[in-house]
Amino acid sequence: MNIQFKKGALELCVLALLNKQDRYGYELVQKISDQIDISEGTVYPLLRRLKNEDYLTTYLQESTEGPPRKYYRLSEKGRDHLHILMEEWQQFSDGVNQIIKEGVNHE
Repeated sequence: MNIQFKKGALELCVLALLNKQDRYGYELVQKISDQIDISEGTVYPLLRRLKNEDYLTTYLQESTEGPPRKYYRLSEKGRDHLHILMEEWQQFSDGVNQIIKEGVNHE
């Protein structure tokens, strides 16, 4: 898949997954990887940036499988940002789909 497509959609995917429930980093990587081919190295810098921008908060939770895990939680500011991104994504994808439809139907 085109790397620019992924780059633009990754932030939206992370925020959408965290909207439903708190998750730890590797869990986010796995959930996204189920649908989109990404590497671990792309998600962690994004999580740091989103936390620095106050869209996420973090907390540690004990794990039965090793050291405590850092969980990410969507903040209220992050929830607002998610809704804005979802609207922008819908407008963008509708526009792209319309252009594709017109281009394919006129061949």
